[in-house]
Amino acid sequence: METQIEQKKAKIEETIKKIVGFMDLECRIEFREEDKEGKVLFASIYTPENARLLIGKNGQTLKALEHVIRLLLPEEHEPAGVLIDINDYRKSRTNYLMDLARQAVGRVRNTQKAEALVPMTPYERRVVHMELASCPDITTESIGEEPHRRVVIKPFVSTI
Repeated sequence: METQIEQKKAKIEETIKKIVGFMDLECRIEFREEDKEGKVLFASIYTPENARLLIGKNGQTLKALEHVIRLLLPEEHEPAGVLIDINDYRKSRTNYLMDLARQAVGRVRNTQKAEALVPMTPYERRVVHMELASCPDITTESIGEEPHRRVVIKPFVSTI
């Protein structure tokens, strides 16, 4: 008997292969589960061909694919969330964002002036907030409206 998670993986894999097939691309899909604030299922897609078609400008096609997958899955299934990565794009983007945030922290510390980063997705903003949460002399906040919402890095000012 197939578990809910196995059913969910099968549905995700079937959908991804169908969409990728329409683009005349071949792919391999690997799954892993992570338990952070409820289970999250990661589907990593690997393609030896033109991954840029699946990623799109600034990851827009990747986000759309992820959205379609979420819409096709019943909500009562576990895990709660589904994240998709293509040829480790999300991983390299995360590393880039953490480096960008650390460089901005250096500038904010030197100038003692707030600095706004480029607009980011909710996931990307969360990465930056979490990366800088361990800096006691820095505070972060998200400002603006989607799709132009961004993280602002500020020097921490004590209210005592």
